[in-house]
Formats: sequence, C-alpha cells, structure tokens
Amino acid sequence: MPFKDRVSETFIRAHVERLPFQVVARYGIQTDLVDAEGRKIWWWGWWFREAARRLAPKMNSAGSAFFLAWHLKSIKADAVLAEYGTTGDWLASACVKAGVPLFVHFHGYDAWKTDLLEIHRTSYRRMFETAAGVVAVSEPMREQLLRLGAKPERLHLSLYGVDPECFDGALPGQQPPRFVAVGRFVEKKAPYLTLLAFSQVIPFVSDATLTMVGDGPLLGPCKRLAAALGLVQSVTFAGAQTSDEVGRLMRDARAFVQHSLKAEDGDCEGTPVGIIEAQMSGLPVVSTRHAGIPHVVVEGGTGFLVEEGDAQGMAAAMRRLAESPALAGTLGKAARDRALANFTLDRHLADLTRMIEAELPISVVHPSVGV
Repeated sequence: MPFKDRVSETFIRAHVERLPFQVVARYGIQTDLVDAEGRKIWWWGWWFREAARRLAPKMNSAGSAFFLAWHLKSIKADAVLAEYGTTGDWLASACVKAGVPLFVHFHGYDAWKTDLLEIHRTSYRRMFETAAGVVAVSEPMREQLLRLGAKPERLHLSLYGVDPECFDGALPGQQPPRFVAVGRFVEKKAPYLTLLAFSQVIPFVSDATLTMVGDGPLLGPCKRLAAALGLVQSVTFAGAQTSDEVGRLMRDARAFVQHSLKAEDGDCEGTPVGIIEAQMSGLPVVSTRHAGIPHVVVEGGTGFLVEEGDAQGMAAAMRRLAESPALAGTLGKAARDRALANFTLDRHLADLTRMIEAELPISVVHPSVGV
C-alpha cells in the first residue's frame, strides 16, 4: 500500500489488522519501502532508485519487478492484496514473475482522476489481464472499472464496513442542532459547499453548530470562508482526529453532513467511510447523489440526498433536521438498523476473504497475504 499511518484510511488499517490471514504489510511505492514497524526494506533505498533512474524505462521496470518478485518469494507470500489501483499496477509484473495471485482494491481517485488514468490506462489493462481479483467499492466504480478493462468475472463489488461496537450510541433526537462533517479538505468532498449550506441554516436556527473534522489543502480557504460568512462562533475546525474521537463527536451530534461531488480533475469518491460510520452510529445523513452514497443513504428513510452542487437543497435538509429532533431520531434509528444489516466490517472482510481463498490452492492452509 502507498501510505503508512494515514489517519483517514481506516479501511486499510482494518485489512491489515483483521483479515483472517498472516498479513505481511508493506508501505511505499516511489518512496522508501518499509515494513509494518516502519523499518526500511534495505534494497529499496535511495541507491536503488537512483540507479534505476539512470536506466532506460523498460530496464527500470524490469529491475523493479525482479526485486519485488524476489521479495514476495522471500516472505513466502501466497497472495498479494494491493491497496489502490496504482499500487496494483506497480506490483502486477512482480506477482506474475513470483507466481503469486494479485488482488487489487480500488478506493476512489485511482479509478477516476483524469490525469492519472491518462498515465495508467494502458498499464491498467495489462494489470486487469493478470489480476486474480479486483475490488470496487461502489456500483459507479464497478462500471468505471469495466470501462477501463476489468474482467467482469474477476470484478467484485464490496462496500466498506465499520465496526458496530466502535460507532454506536448516537441519540440525535436528544442532541442540540449540532452537525458534524468528517473528511479531508479536498475538492471532491466540497467542504466549502457544506459551509455555504450551513450559513443558510443559522438565520433560522441560531444555536446550530457545525464541527468539521479533517485536514487538507482546502482547510485554510474554508477557515477564511467561515470568517467571511460570519460563522466563526458557530463552526469548529477540529483538524484530523482518531476514530475514537470521531465516534465521540458523532454520539454528540444531531446529524452528519458531507457534500461529495465530482472534482474538476475527474476525482470521485468510492463510498465515503465517514457516511457509513455516521449511519452505524445512529445519525441521519445529509449528503449528495454521488458515487456509492445513494446505496448507503436512503432518501427520506435514513437521511436526505441532494444533487451535487446544490448548497441550497442541502441547507433545506439540514434545517429540517435542526428544527425537528424527532425526525432526526427516527431517521437515525433507521440508519443504524440499515448499517447493521448491510455495512458491518465483518461483512466487508468476509467478502475479501472469500475472494482471496477462492484463488488459493487447497494445500495452502494458513496463507500469508502481502498487503
């Protein structure tokens, strides 16, 4: 996987910690390759990258594949689960050389971002030819991967899941009109539109508040926007927080809000984990008809959905919940029930386990899976 200890990627941490295999975690692609303890893999250091840079591109790729294949054999990997399509692309040749089945888990930008697809379009097709399994986290993503060349018989749809014991206990009908948003401050999550929507709620519900959790390139602009809209006393920017703290904030909230949309560079969500966490907690959700969100949030049943870019419609939905704690309580209970039935972490991990085990020889009793 490309990153280690990224706070927002709780789904990847769950794969490492809770898949029922002996998991050997490796992090990094262009940077130093490290193990789960952060120790550098000796042969993937600066000297290797500098030597590879001086070689022709084909020799560079062949050298990387050779060393990666050797590494997979040295750790006795029975399968590889690549987090993100770009990681799978990087590992595909090595897995073929090592004779190890490759499973590629797409998550969002790796299936949609325009410039990235221009770079990887051809190599993605080669990867799809050899991958034993490919995972999409929403129906729109599944359709996109088919367009990019994924094989239907090897393409699996599995929305994320969360732990019901970590996210529970919200009683939105008993809370003040306190909204919470959780996600990186990036264009596809449009935090500025959430702020614009909230600014239209305040004139009618003066004691409403909004807590925004996360960091990213749009955090500074959003702070300035909040000040310009006169929201300094009503909006809290909490920065990046742990899962435990996110769970606490959700338990203290009336509703969860997120205005996801397709970014100008083509980037889209997969299925936002924060929305699943909110519904599992027992919160109604106000969000957009984007990516996998409509599969999680039932319009009028567990929350409200508006079109991408419709800040006014989002404001109207937020106002309804701010003014009616009883409605928030009813939708929140339905959200928890739906999440328990469809979006548990155990269900998601079982999907991945079945996919991987189906491609392993019967002789492999305790498989070692590189992630």
